Amino acid sequence: MKKEEIMKKVREGYGQIAAQGTSCCGSGTPCCCGSSGDTLSTTMGYTPGELNAIPQGADLGLGCGNPTALASLREGEVVLDLGSGAGIDCFLAARKVGKTGKVIGVDMTPQMLERARENAAKGSYENVEFRLGEIENLPVADNTVDVVISNCVINLSPDKKRVFEETYRVLKPGGRLLISDIVLLKELPDEVRNSVSAYLSCIAGAIFKEDYLATIGNAGFQKVEVVDEMSTEGMWSALTGPCTGDRITDAIVSIKVRAVK
Repeated sequence: MKKEEIMKKVREGYGQIAAQGTSCCGSGTPCCCGSSGDTLSTTMGYTPGELNAIPQGADLGLGCGNPTALASLREGEVVLDLGSGAGIDCFLAARKVGKTGKVIGVDMTPQMLERARENAAKGSYENVEFRLGEIENLPVADNTVDVVISNCVINLSPDKKRVFEETYRVLKPGGRLLISDIVLLKELPDEVRNSVSAYLSCIAGAIFKEDYLATIGNAGFQKVEVVDEMSTEGMWSALTGPCTGDRITDAIVSIKVRAVK
């Protein structure tokens, strides 16, 4: 697929998820057949206390980790969430940076932004702002962000090089990057690599782990390190038939990466 087609499919797919108020795992679409909701989120590293503290509807079960858990956020910091979805990580970050801090969520799907803003209003989050934009062209000024987080989103971008260059641009000197994402350990079957459903499930757009880390370093980041890695067994099917995820789980892995500008 061409870049424009990929972006269109991702926008449409996640717009549908936002409208349904659930991840693909709970929608009956063929994109995955693992757990959904709180069950998946606790598996990905969120605590019951965190999930109970955010507005209902903020967790759509779309992540592959909990980037705020390792970000060491401090009072007064400015945090940017790439692909903020319904707002789960923004709201968790907002509690840590406090009233003197600020959290900016960027998402290219209008339906997701609408849902996130509704959730912010329900939770009275005055230090959270959601902006419409693409992570390849961030609507954020240079050198204005202390921490960038992202949760299983950058793999959806057809231009990951541009994403990390933009991330580097908006971070202040000394700013931190902490992201959870899906990467490859070996080649995917052709039927999965060419599947739209697999792309929406954060699989077909993934690149090899070493290439992912090299792309971060080539954007200018220092101290690039994988701080956690875990199997994705049970999260996705092979996307070409009934739940046969064992065909791809040995090819993909969820990682948490930290780096510094």
